Amino acid sequence: MKLDEKKKAAEEWFRKLRDDICKEFERLEAEMFTEHPQVKVPHGYFERTPWTRPEGGGGEMSIMKGRVFEKVGVNISTVHGTFSEQFRKEIPGADADPRFWASGISLVAHMQSPLVPAVHMNTRMVIVGGSADGEERRVWFGGGADLNPTATTFDEDVADFHTTFRHACKGTDAAYYEKFKQWCDEYFWIKHRAEPRGAGGIFYDYLDTDWERHFAFTQAVGRAFQIVYPKIVRRRMHDSWTDKEREKQLVKRGRYAEFNLLYDRGTKFGLMTGGNVEAILMSLPPLAVWE
Repeated sequence: MKLDEKKKAAEEWFRKLRDDICKEFERLEAEMFTEHPQVKVPHGYFERTPWTRPEGGGGEMSIMKGRVFEKVGVNISTVHGTFSEQFRKEIPGADADPRFWASGISLVAHMQSPLVPAVHMNTRMVIVGGSADGEERRVWFGGGADLNPTATTFDEDVADFHTTFRHACKGTDAAYYEKFKQWCDEYFWIKHRAEPRGAGGIFYDYLDTDWERHFAFTQAVGRAFQIVYPKIVRRRMHDSWTDKEREKQLVKRGRYAEFNLLYDRGTKFGLMTGGNVEAILMSLPPLAVWE
């Protein structure tokens, strides 16, 4: 498969995954509306906003606020250009050739109920160096997903989340799960708080030795998320919760915001490559508390 065909295949997959996830999340909102018509928060639908990047490419934000999801963003983008001198040393291969192309999906959900865990998922394909066949370049996949309980951590939810991603990893390489689980635990560690951001998941990057194999794995990660997270949401979204639990949720959201603004590589990548600021910062919670 030629490079342009690979780029098109990846971009189309991320768009399809976005569409499928948005439909399922809207279905969850419709179920809540049917079960609890007295709840005053409007029945949620995604609002899509396209954006363009002057240096090349663009994307589309999909944001929903509703009865189940206080705020959820499912964004896609495909951008290209040249890394700034400031950023080149942080990206493998960019020192030699700073040209890049990147496409991906990024999702963050902050929930109305403090009993339903927040979640993050993203997958991406990145090319560094020459963008045409025959030129020296590096092509890789990265991404992952992690579960972020707020007021209460339910063992059943955490177990289901990890089991689903263990199976997704096993289909490609039996060693992937433990490797990427550890990477996730290390990456989503809030250093200045000396605490984890959440209950973990998987995190991977720089998979570049076999494009077809790693693209298939990246698709498996997306499908795993699409299966397990709605299952967890349905399990908890109708349960009643207290003001004390809400307060714990807002404090936990403060920790989430701290991590994303101080350490998250995706946030840095977007801001340092001229991405859309609103799309990049959609990961921040709608409300948070610091104590």
